[in-house]
Amino acid sequence: MKIYELALSPSARRVNVFLAEKEIEVERQHVDIRGGENLSDSFREKSLNGLIPVLELDDGTTICESVAICRYFDETFPAETSLFGDTPLEKAQVEMWHRVVELKGLLVAMQAFRNISGIYQDRENCVAAWGEESRQRLIGFLPTLEQRLSQSPYLAGEKFTIVDITAAILCSFMKNLNIELDDSQPHLLAWYQRVTSRPSFNR
Repeated sequence: MKIYELALSPSARRVNVFLAEKEIEVERQHVDIRGGENLSDSFREKSLNGLIPVLELDDGTTICESVAICRYFDETFPAETSLFGDTPLEKAQVEMWHRVVELKGLLVAMQAFRNISGIYQDRENCVAAWGEESRQRLIGFLPTLEQRLSQSPYLAGEKFTIVDITAAILCSFMKNLNIELDDSQPHLLAWYQRVTSRPSFNR
């Protein structure tokens, strides 16, 4: 099997950290997003949404969307503890918090970055004002994470899960928007430092 990716992108990083946590090695192939390689017909035949990462199985089946890829590996290579939760309650809490972090955090951050930077203005309409609004919405979301982490060691509960992977990648990506964690968010900052010290974030 093979993963088509741009390694530094948030979506690809999520898959890479997830696989590192599970100690799974998969062949990687770089895709030149800046150059528009993902817009080619050959790539679109592999990727339903035209984005990376894409997992290609040995039989030619492809799976796009980073969380779907992570779920595939979680089910295919089961471990004693799942990064998607083990009990019905844990699974529900992981799903709930993951949706919150994605929709109010990661998606908003990407909207801010793409519209402010105009990085893909050759292929999409960039609205700087919407980018700035999205940036402010992201800043307004951080207290939700701070409050949660004042009550729980990890975002979905007592265990490290995919939610923590996604949120840590979000916090790393925010630097591109000149948003930094600081002492005004002590629980969030301590959590971020603890999570990103894991070997999976440094491979």
